[in-house]
Amino acid sequence: MALDRARIVEEAVALLDAEGLDSVTTRKLAARLGVQSPTLYWHMPNKAALVTALAENILEQEFPDLTPPGPDEPWQEWLTDLAVRLRHALLAHPDGARVLSASQLSRRMAAISELAMSTLVTRGIPLRRARVIVLTVERFTVGHVLEEQAARPGPDELGDFDMAAFTEQHPTVMAGITEYFQPGATVDDLFRDCLDVVIEGAVAKSQPKP
Repeated sequence: MALDRARIVEEAVALLDAEGLDSVTTRKLAARLGVQSPTLYWHMPNKAALVTALAENILEQEFPDLTPPGPDEPWQEWLTDLAVRLRHALLAHPDGARVLSASQLSRRMAAISELAMSTLVTRGIPLRRARVIVLTVERFTVGHVLEEQAARPGPDELGDFDMAAFTEQHPTVMAGITEYFQPGATVDDLFRDCLDVVIEGAVAKSQPKP
């Protein structure tokens, strides 16, 4: 099979899924493709270009097409759905949020931002406010997924951790966690609830002052 950019990216995604971002190196990728590392440089001049190509692929899987909201669809609901889909795209791959954060210029992410900002401007939100709203929603989403995908401490790291003492020192924090998740709520619900606060705050800030 001929070696081209599409095949390189496809194999890089497979390597990402198998071993995580830290293992996506030109040496490992070349070995999987059965070529020498310098051969990859015809298509990917450096690791940064490879990471950006990974980000493009991850986003394109979830956002093959970009469509604005319908005329009767509130922009708040549409923007919420956009953020939910962005989180879904990043969670679909190990270190997805790290890949997007490390990408130098994702054209697909820029297209998503362009559509979101232009949608808000079309709905009467001033350009400066539209940019801040979209940037806040995007960064909240990526940051949330970064935390979700972060490595968790193992038994060795938790060996000296005293949960009882931690609970006693932080009673409100622990009560809040217990209360929130007791009715069967999930991290998906938590993301949506936090996102609602972000967007509701943006709406309130955008209302004309009396």
